[in-house]
Amino acid sequence: MPPRRKLNEFEKGRAVAWFQDGVTKREVARRLHVSISVIVRLIQRFTATGRVQERCRPGRPKKTTPREDRLIERLALQTRTASSSIIRRQLRVATNTNISQQTIRNRLHGFNLRSRRPAVRPRLTPAHRAALQTSREVDTSAMVLGPVQ
Repeated sequence: MPPRRKLNEFEKGRAVAWFQDGVTKREVARRLHVSISVIVRLIQRFTATGRVQERCRPGRPKKTTPREDRLIERLALQTRTASSSIIRRQLRVATNTNISQQTIRNRLHGFNLRSRRPAVRPRLTPAHRAALQTSREVDTSAMVLGPVQ
């Protein structure tokens, strides 16, 4: 079976016309090189609404355009340690778009770019400091005395 693809308006009209002329759904799918499920949903939509256009999709519209999303990605990749507030300011200067830092983090997460903060080293305990001090003393004494033979 061919991979699923979208039909344009002309192909949708042809599919409905063929179906109304008595052609089976399977044959319509074969003629248009699409899955039969695409044709089944198209016919269901046409019988319910009388139209072949897709219905409106739910959800809130995005605040940024695809062009601004690409700019956010590029800014993050140019300066790997830039925080979301820095990227937000740079975006505002470049495109005059005012969006929240959380939106920046959401877009970076969508691009598979994770946290921008560098890793924090663990604190040294007194035992660590003592061991570090003795190793430094050994290094300096070796430099004064010369190499061991």
